[in-house]
Amino acid sequence: MKFLFTIRTKLISSLYTQLDIINRKRMEDDRSMGSTTINQTNKIKLDDVPLNKFHIKIAGLTFGAHFTDGYILGIVGFALTLLTPQMGLSTFWVGLIGSSALFGLFLGSLVLGWVSDRVGRQKIFVLSFILITVASVLQFFAETPAELVFYRILIGIGLGGDYSVGHALLAEVSPRKHRGPLLGSFSMIWTFGYVAANIIGIYATSLSPDAWKWMLASSAIPAVIILFARIGSPESPRWLASKGRHEEALQVIQKHFGPNVILEDPIEQEQTQESKGFMALFHKDMIKRTLFNCIFWVCLVMPYFAIYTFLPIILDEFGLQQGFGVDLLLNGLLIIGAVLGIWFTIKFTRRGFLISSFVVLIISLGLLSILPSNSTVLMIIAFSVFTLILSAVSNLVGVFPAESFPTDIRSSGIGLATSISRLGSAASTFILPMSMANLGVQNTMLCLTGILIVGLIVSVAWAPETKTLSLTEAGDTH
Repeated sequence: MKFLFTIRTKLISSLYTQLDIINRKRMEDDRSMGSTTINQTNKIKLDDVPLNKFHIKIAGLTFGAHFTDGYILGIVGFALTLLTPQMGLSTFWVGLIGSSALFGLFLGSLVLGWVSDRVGRQKIFVLSFILITVASVLQFFAETPAELVFYRILIGIGLGGDYSVGHALLAEVSPRKHRGPLLGSFSMIWTFGYVAANIIGIYATSLSPDAWKWMLASSAIPAVIILFARIGSPESPRWLASKGRHEEALQVIQKHFGPNVILEDPIEQEQTQESKGFMALFHKDMIKRTLFNCIFWVCLVMPYFAIYTFLPIILDEFGLQQGFGVDLLLNGLLIIGAVLGIWFTIKFTRRGFLISSFVVLIISLGLLSILPSNSTVLMIIAFSVFTLILSAVSNLVGVFPAESFPTDIRSSGIGLATSISRLGSAASTFILPMSMANLGVQNTMLCLTGILIVGLIVSVAWAPETKTLSLTEAGDTH
């Protein structure tokens, strides 16, 4: 009897123990399910996260590159005023030196944009500024026009790669509500760099015949600051996810945006799995988007770089160069226009802003092309309106390409559009001195007006509206 009682006691104890284990497991499961329900309820897409410090950091690192770009392309016009008599440069060499960084931009954006879609954003994000810093310093030691052209091509390659990667990376982490202003703000920062170059150039040209060396090499100062600031920056979570590296993407997202942030809906995540390659830019479902971004961009920057690279010379041809007064006015309007462009990007639709800007640019530059030489006031007004609106609408060259392509070819698409734009601007900058010598300044401006008309036609036909869409939706052409 005692033996049976002992057995019964052990069985009951064992049963209670098992029941206790089952109850604890059930409670843990309930808590887990409750936690999952809460977490699922609190999930937020990367497109919809509030703006935070990380967004500002990536924007700052990207904008620093555009400040350097504006400075590099702005300072060369003033350096050429000293270089030309010192080296006895022909119009050929003046045009080639003025456009060499743009030719480099064509190569860098095309090649490094494609590479970025293969190896990641972060590597090119750092590599590009190593190249810019080294080549900027080497300009100081250039002794021939050919050496200077070579170094500036290297700088352009670095800048081109940075355009492709910086815009892609910023677009891929930005919330849709702030994506347009963040991407478009690069134009304002670029303008600050360009105007800073003009101010320094105006002052430095009076110091010494050799001041051009310091003027050109000084671009190494902002470049090296940005280089060190970029070391350690993370990879794009969208790019990681597009390569199937979801765990790494999630780690980046949780570290910089919070534990409840997800990349996309499951369906959207699956769409990023297929890598299509560079030639996908020319498939029938993407070709109009690719052509639009290449053409509208090149039609804006050809007049921009051609006119503002040689602004002192052009103003002198128009009889407007009087103690740098008009030059400073136009530089001020470039800054005002860039700031205004951010507000326009927020206020208006992408498509409406672009098309209406082309119309105003065509009218103002067309008037400048036909006004008689004694219409000084009207010419200054036309030039001022042209400058203000061109600077404002330039915000969209940072917005449209970054929003127009899916993740697996985004950097390639931006790179292609950048390269075509820089090839066109390099050609217009190279040709402009010879065109002015042979056709005159007004006929040259008329030719640039024709380029703006092409941009208007393409924008009316193909410009998409991407303002309220998620990045995945914006890049979908179906």
